Amino acid sequence: MKVILLQDVKGVGKKDQVLEAADGYVRNFLFPRKLAIEATKSNLAALEKKQQGVANQKAKELDEARRLKEILEGKTITLALKTGGGERLFGSVTNKEVAAALLQEGVDIDRKKINIPEAIRTLGEHKAEVRLHTDVLAVVNLEITAI
Repeated sequence: MKVILLQDVKGVGKKDQVLEAADGYVRNFLFPRKLAIEATKSNLAALEKKQQGVANQKAKELDEARRLKEILEGKTITLALKTGGGERLFGSVTNKEVAAALLQEGVDIDRKKINIPEAIRTLGEHKAEVRLHTDVLAVVNLEITAI
C-alpha cells in the first residue's frame, strides 16, 4: 500500500516521504498511531502544495539573507572601548558588543550568528563573520577605537 508519512518513523522513512509498505504493517501499525495517511490523489496534491510552500519560504529567506549581506558588507561598524594604555583593550571584543553596534546601525542580528575568528584585543580594523543563512556568510568590518 502506498502511504505518506506524517512523522519520521525509525527504519521506515522521513516525514512527508511517499513510500510503499506492506498492507498489514500500514493497517496495524502506521494508521492506528497516526504516523501515515494513504497516498490518494488528493493527499498527494496537498503534500505537493505543502512542499511548494516550504520551497517558496526557503527561497524567500535566502533572498533576504543575500540582501542583508550586501548591506552588512558595505558598512564599517565603529566600537569605542576602554583601553589599558597604548593599543591594548581591557578584555576583548565580544559578539554581544558587535550585535549591539549592529542594532544601533538598524540591523537586528542574533549574537549567536556572529563569529569573531580570533580574539580582538587591540585597536584598529578587524573583521567579524555573520552567518545569515546556511549558504550566506557576511564579513563585517569593525573599527575599534579608544574612548
